[in-house]
Amino acid sequence: MNNRNGKKVILKLDKLNKHYKDKKRDLHIIRDLDLEVTEGELVSILGKSGSGKSTLLNLIGLLDKPDTGRIYFDNVEVDNLKGTNIDQIRNEMLGFVFQFHYLLPEFTALENVMMPALAKDFNRKAEIEERAMKLLEEVELADRAHHKPNELSGGEKQRVAIARALINSPKILLADEPTGNLDEETSERIHDLFHRINKEMNQSIVVVTHSRELAKICHRRLYLKKGSLHQEEEI
Repeated sequence: MNNRNGKKVILKLDKLNKHYKDKKRDLHIIRDLDLEVTEGELVSILGKSGSGKSTLLNLIGLLDKPDTGRIYFDNVEVDNLKGTNIDQIRNEMLGFVFQFHYLLPEFTALENVMMPALAKDFNRKAEIEERAMKLLEEVELADRAHHKPNELSGGEKQRVAIARALINSPKILLADEPTGNLDEETSERIHDLFHRINKEMNQSIVVVTHSRELAKICHRRLYLKKGSLHQEEEI
């Protein structure tokens, strides 16, 4: 499916709604939310704390389910993806980068990058290792491939996490405050890396961030307010 500008739509959200209920309140976090992300697009989502940014990313990443509405990846509705389960969809179509790197401490950088692909097909270990090394080269960490996380800096750990997110060639890369724990200089390096990955790999990326500097490098800046997305200039 292409949009009206002729670009291939990788992700489509159609009228998503999400409520959270407690004993006293019904919180309507996401309200009839629509979104299209095209192939090779770099999109940022900003918003105040508590606006629902992480909730939205969890819905896109299939870590949570909307109460109503539809989610499409590559023109196929998630509910209609037959012969697979949600874990497989996440592993094959999505790459995740979180604020904290979540590297496994007992494994090297190279082994951490390989993990999602090995979970998919352990019999391709040699091929997966070769691809993992190429990705570590892309994030300028080939010389740290055999170091464990406790031997890496915060920025290096996050770059390993980005390489890991790319190992299965995801349709879309999702990043949740990827520079939230990093200093300014290291954050700038991660911003440059996202920009380069998007440009050189034509990788579709959706990033939730408080960072105006990261948002500035994106093709489109959206703002989440009262449960729906707006072009930032509309706010």
